[in-house]
Amino acid sequence: MPVIDRIQPLLAWCEAAATAPEEPVSVDAERASSYRYSSRAYLVQLRTEAAGTALIDPLAFPMPGTLIKLLAGREWVLHSAGQDLPSLAELGLHPAALFDTELAARLLGMERVGLGAVVEDTLGLHLAKEHSAADWSRRPLPEGWLSYAALDVEVLVEVREVLVERLRAAGKEDWARQEFEHERTREHGPTRSSSWRGLHGLGGLRSTRQLAAAREMWNRRDQIASAEDLSPHRVIKDRDIVAAAKEAPRGREAFDRALPAKLRRKDTWWQAARTGIELPPAHLPERSERSYPPPHKLWSKKYPEVAERYQLVRTAVGERAEDLEMPPENLLQPALLRHWVWEHEQAPEETEIAEQLTALGARPWQVEQAAPVIHRSLTEQD
Repeated sequence: MPVIDRIQPLLAWCEAAATAPEEPVSVDAERASSYRYSSRAYLVQLRTEAAGTALIDPLAFPMPGTLIKLLAGREWVLHSAGQDLPSLAELGLHPAALFDTELAARLLGMERVGLGAVVEDTLGLHLAKEHSAADWSRRPLPEGWLSYAALDVEVLVEVREVLVERLRAAGKEDWARQEFEHERTREHGPTRSSSWRGLHGLGGLRSTRQLAAAREMWNRRDQIASAEDLSPHRVIKDRDIVAAAKEAPRGREAFDRALPAKLRRKDTWWQAARTGIELPPAHLPERSERSYPPPHKLWSKKYPEVAERYQLVRTAVGERAEDLEMPPENLLQPALLRHWVWEHEQAPEETEIAEQLTALGARPWQVEQAAPVIHRSLTEQD
């Protein structure tokens, strides 16, 4: 399909879509996260039955008000909406309502929830998925990539119809609506790690000066990646930062040996690492990041009573999720459950548990299902 890189063809698509205002619109966006620092959309795919498919180049022009208004009044059908909503919002595109086919599949307890698997399960069709990690910032986009991109929205509305019937039959339609609205309105976090502590292999660094070197190298990498719009690992890989930071306290020669021979900007990396290792002791990073509550992996050793409560509650929630035929994390987010357990030594009344879970961000259907089993797990011990 041709890419729409001029306003007039897009306005014509909008005019056709407007003839059936009740139709949902299939939506997808392609980014280039493995190649670029930004999370911007480099291709936007839209489809309605009345207008057909539109492949829009968002680099060619600002999104026109006609399209923004059209989409603001529609239900969007996406797969894994949380991945695409932030980049679409950057373009001024916001949905009036949402149907997330991946979330629906999770609530239905489907074993595989990738788009290809869900399409195959619901419609018996096989989607080609060979270009999912391509560099979508490339111009012009190859014809094969465009066919792939068009397929992503080709049958989403049909998938939606099947999933709606399954949700209805399972008594989960209202639950799904609550989840979709939460996904539509929640604040989406950064698409990549915003902390140097997210470096892979960081646990191999033992001294605070090694950690300081890694932190300063990470900060420098982030500056370069942002300025040049490159994915950070294309500037310098995590493993190379960690390997060099480990040797940094031993001096420049050892530091250089730990880096790939062909790596650019070795002086830059050494300057960053040296800044870290020469910091006064009071400015060196702690070995581990303080968090609230403390990491649950430490509970069994440091807080055995909390660990015991958590095990009771987690088991009960897991069993309830199994009864409901869905993953436990969709019944209640693990971090939310741990937060609640940490703050409550005694089991309050069920109504109080419900209020507390709600305050922590659980949806009404989750509270209804989880509060009773949490209460029973802590009050009906032998």
